[in-house]
Parts: sequence; C-alpha cells; structure tokens
Amino acid sequence: MIYAVSPTAIGIFIVFVLAVLGLSFYFARKAKSASGYYAAGGQIHWGVNGIAFAGDYLSAASFLGIAGMIAFYGYDGFLYSIGYLAGWVVALFLVAEPLRRLGKYTFADALDAKFNSSAIKLTAAISTLVVSIFYLIPQMVGAGALVTPLLGFPHWVGVILVGSIVIFIVSTAGMTSTTYVQFIKGGLLIIFSFVIVVFVLNKGIKLDPGNDYHSFITLDAEVSDGTVTRVSDPAYIVAGQQDVTGMTFVKLEKGGVQSWWKLGSKDGAPALEEALSIITPKQGPKLYNGEPQEAAKFYQVGHVKKILVDGREVEETGALGPLEYLGALENTEITRFTQKSFQFGDDKVAVFYQNVTSGQDIMQPGLYYKLKKGATFWSRLDFISLMLALFLGTSALPHILIRYYTVPSQRAARKSTIVAIFAIGAFYVLTLYMGTGAMINGCLDVESSNMSAPLLAKTFGTTLFSIVSAIAFATILGTVSGLIVAASGAVAHDFMDKFLKIDMTEKGKVKAGRIAAVVVGIVAILLGILFKNQNVNFLVGLAFAIAASANLPAILMLLFWKKTTSSGISWAIAVGMLMSLGIILLSPTLYEIYGLNPQDAPIPLQNPGIISIPLGFVTLIIVSLMTKNRKAANPA
Repeated sequence: MIYAVSPTAIGIFIVFVLAVLGLSFYFARKAKSASGYYAAGGQIHWGVNGIAFAGDYLSAASFLGIAGMIAFYGYDGFLYSIGYLAGWVVALFLVAEPLRRLGKYTFADALDAKFNSSAIKLTAAISTLVVSIFYLIPQMVGAGALVTPLLGFPHWVGVILVGSIVIFIVSTAGMTSTTYVQFIKGGLLIIFSFVIVVFVLNKGIKLDPGNDYHSFITLDAEVSDGTVTRVSDPAYIVAGQQDVTGMTFVKLEKGGVQSWWKLGSKDGAPALEEALSIITPKQGPKLYNGEPQEAAKFYQVGHVKKILVDGREVEETGALGPLEYLGALENTEITRFTQKSFQFGDDKVAVFYQNVTSGQDIMQPGLYYKLKKGATFWSRLDFISLMLALFLGTSALPHILIRYYTVPSQRAARKSTIVAIFAIGAFYVLTLYMGTGAMINGCLDVESSNMSAPLLAKTFGTTLFSIVSAIAFATILGTVSGLIVAASGAVAHDFMDKFLKIDMTEKGKVKAGRIAAVVVGIVAILLGILFKNQNVNFLVGLAFAIAASANLPAILMLLFWKKTTSSGISWAIAVGMLMSLGIILLSPTLYEIYGLNPQDAPIPLQNPGIISIPLGFVTLIIVSLMTKNRKAANPA
C-alpha cells in the first residue's frame, strides 16, 4: 500500500498530540497522592466517567479492527460489536455497584477486601499485568498502522511514538489526565463516525467508484495433470505453481518481472485470474507482483460489481436512508479480496485474490467464521468460544474495572455504566455502515484491514481523513493510558505495596507507579512491533478471553457465593490465566507468528474461552469446598 503524506494531516495530528500533552501537564499537579494517581481521587462526575468509559472501551479494536473486519468479511466482523456491547449487560447488573463498594484503587483491592490474602494479591496482580499487556498489543499495532499514512513513517516508528507519548502521560498525571483524554476523544470519535456514516448514506451505492484500484485481467490456460503448462499470451512464461488449501496459484514471468495468478475457469475452460501478490524475498526490496513498491502499481481496492433494484441492474442508487442502505446492499455483488500466504522457495508470498461475493452472503455470518458452508466442529466451537469471551470479558478487564473507583459512589458507578452503554451502542451501530462503506467504495488496503475506516474517510476529503486519523490516534493514546495505569497499579500497589509489604510514603507509591508505567510501556512497544500484521480486533478478543478466564470467576463467585475462599479465588485466577495463555500460545495464529505452519498447531482453537472460562469456575468451586474451613466471603 502506498500512502501520500498530507501536510494537513500532519498539522491536525500535531494539534491533537499537543492538546493531550497539555492536559497531562495541567493534571500532573493534582496527582501527588496515590488516590489521585490511581483513581483520580474518586471525584470524577458520573457523566464524564460514562463517556470516558466509552472512550476507554472504544479502542483501536472498535474503531480500526471492527470496521476493518466488516470491510473484509461483512457481518462476521459486526458480531464483535454485538459481543462487546452485550458484555456491558453483565457489567451493569452484576458488577458495577458491588465492585465500587469493595475496591479502592485496583482489581486486586476488590478481590482481597474480605480476606487479606497474599495469594490473591499476587495472582490478581499478575492477571492484571497479563491482560493489560495483551490488550496493549493491538493498541500499539493500530498506532503503527495509523502513523504510516499520517506521517509517512514505518510501522515501528509509530509504535515507538505512541508508546513514548503515553508513557509520558501516565508517568506524569495518572488517572485524572487519562480520564479527560478518554472523555474528549470518546465524544469526538462518536461524532465524527456519525459524520462518516452520513457521507456514506448520502453517496449511496455505485458501480466502480472510480478510485485507483488495479484493473485485473484473465488469461486462458492449458492444464495437464493439474499443472499449468502454458497460457494464451505468449509473452508470459510459466515459472512455478503452488497449491494452497484447495486453490492453485501460478507464477508467471514476463520481461523479467514475476507475478502470481489464481487458477480458475472462464466459460468452463481453465483460466488464470491475476491476483495482487506481495513477494518478500530473503534479500532485496518488497515487490508488488514484480514491480518495486515505490512504483505504486497497486493502491486501494474493492468495488461493487452489480447492483439490482427491483430486479433490474442500475449503476447507482443515489442517497439512501439507514435501512434502505442495508436493503440495497443485499442486492449487490461485491469484489472482495481474500488472502492466502505460502512459502515458495526462498520467497514468502502473500496473494490477495478476487472473490466476487453476493450482498446476501455479506449480510449474514459465514465469510470468516465457518458456521454453515465449510463448517467443522472446531470452527463452530471456536465461534462459540469467541462470543463467550466477548460477553463475559468486559466485566473482567482491569482497566475497565478501575474506572469504577474514579466516581464518588455506587450510584454514580451505575449511572456512568448506563451512559457508557448508550454511547458504545450508538457507536457500534455506526461501525456496520463504516465497514460496509469501506468495502464498496474502493478504499481497502489489502495489507492492513485496520486502515479501512480512516481510508473511507479519505474518500470524502483529506481534511476528514486527517481529523478521523488524529482522533483514532487519540483513541489509542487514551486506551493505552488506561491500560498502563492498571498495569502500573498492579505492579506498584498490589505487588510491591500489598504483597511484598514495602514501606512506601504516598509520594513513594506514586513514584513506583510511574516507574512501573515506563517498564510496561517499553514491553508494549516491543510486542506492538512483533505483532505488526495481525488484525487488532482479533488480538483484543484474546485479551477478553484471558480476562474472562482468569478474573470473572473470581469476581462473580466472590460477590454471589458465600462459600468462596481466598484459596479458591487465587487458584481460579491462576488456572484460568495459565490455561487460556497455553491455548493461545499453541494456536494456529501464534504458530504463524512463530514462522511455523499454522496447520501444525496442536490446538486448532483460536479462542480459548470455551475451555478456560468453565475451568476457572470449576477450579474455584472445588478448591473453595476443599478449603471451606478457612475464612469464606459473604456476598456483597
């Protein structure tokens, strides 16, 4: 993908960053005590906290990841929106008020309020740290993806840039600054997402939107025993062939330039369809079908191939209402791009091939999660596992839980949760229109699904693109700030102060938290660079799974089962966390990151929740019954 850097984008980006840093300087003077640093002194208004909840929750996964998944896979991406929003029902009715009554600064405070257990302090601190780091990874990946089109820097520079800014924000001002950054960017994100959707609906659906996508061609082919031997254009020489999961890709050479094609059929005869491929040799530059990257041969892609209105083909629909738009989308054929990756000799090849899809298939599940056609036992189980994690994970995310301590009362905690649900719900409805809008308007970067929403904004003008990208960057800053506050609290408050019982003054506790913030930030930067090419939404799903497995059993059983013991809580956290981590580390996605064949992964599940969440509950019940003579908790 080739991006042209815009001075307007750079200017707006700088203004946003300076505004965020200005807030940090202002509130730094108010973060002198541990209460001020970790929980904003418990004096945040419930309305501000509700929008800040939304700002915290609407992270890179929501704005970049969900819109990107919808743009590439249709309704399957929107299922994340449904799962994320449904999780707030659990937070509102089961967790908000009781947790506010129990806690002080951190998640561990609430769990340990009735026990004073060293084991709970240690396991809760580790769990907070692990979940926060897994949630940090996609935010850093998203930051790197945004900085490339905004400033023209490589991905790793963007990761370091956002990491450095956030480390400064957290290490100086703590939760107060983080709250107001999240409040401002949460409101702006919803407003400008609504603006994008208005543009999408006003434009309607058109054939071939006229953006600079590559015009693909077809060659007739001769096939012998499954091998392509010759093509209709004599200028091309067959240079190789690769079979990948039931598909055949053929390497052609013309005038010394190599390109990859997908074997299909035309009028019942074998034919090659040109694909967009990225060849990465062990040595030398990255190539786009043989052309140097700087030649910019390929740009944004994705377009509408056919529109039916009342049974007849039309070239455009004109402006549409929200429901009319969704109805018209079902009567289209859209050219999507599907990726296959493989090793060919010394070259690693990623091929993006055309995939003409009906609007009806796009508007129902099945393009990403195989639930009907092509479904297997494991694919269905993986989908259930994901939905379970999204529904149960929200109430167990440490950086969300600590926000309940920033308001003055239990009633304020409940009211701020209601505000958050309305704000988040409104935004998730908008993601459906932004994602499908990117799909049909020729603005997809096949290398980065994470850039779908900003590139959609770019089709309506550089200024809107600049503002939206800057807001997305601020979104990442706010979310990362909250995560690092949670992680630094786990290290400094839970581990050093409570578990190790290091005698520290209020000033010393704040200093320890700031040092911990720097260390966690550096770790997040390194992992953000490592996970560069992963969809941020998928990565956040893993964080939800770990949180639901390790933390939720402990929270719910502490609140509602009087036989819960300290040993039951600590063992449930440990087993849920280790089991979910183990499944993730042995999953196909991680095998791909290791450079191994994903099909060799010993565990075919991408999402661990279906196994690790029930195991956390079972562990807590069994251990609590075995240690029932020890002090048990009374339901809150």
